[in-house]
Amino acid sequence: MPVNIIAPYLLTALLRSPRRLVYLSSSSHFGGHPSLNGVDWRGSSVGSYSDSKLFVTTFAAAVARLRPGVLSNAVDPGWVPTKMGGPGAPDDLELGHRTQEWLATSGDPEALTTGGYWYHRQRQQPHRAVHDEAFQDRLLRELAEETGTAL
Repeated sequence: MPVNIIAPYLLTALLRSPRRLVYLSSSSHFGGHPSLNGVDWRGSSVGSYSDSKLFVTTFAAAVARLRPGVLSNAVDPGWVPTKMGGPGAPDDLELGHRTQEWLATSGDPEALTTGGYWYHRQRQQPHRAVHDEAFQDRLLRELAEETGTAL
């Protein structure tokens, strides 16, 4: 939780007027539970990777909704062969970063959209909780309370 959602939240809250934000999600977010009960935000105990990715994907959608002048998107780089992904990961490592780069720099009309969940430059439908504004608002309140920093 500290790496996958607390850090992106704090960095976003402390940044002054970025034009584009790209958050690192995962297809694992589909296995996440849209519940904030008992979440160990400080990482003292092992948390759910899937939950953390659901939270960061939801956060990206909340930023898109609440900061209309900022392009905010979440990206699934795929299961790539890294130390974390392992040598048998089926996705292409080279493709893993291209969508983030494209969303961060491109002038293509698709790249100039906000609130998306992307995989290999294709907008995908995320977990249904991602666009639930009540869940977004609960998540933002929890994160503000935990960090002492409002978005």
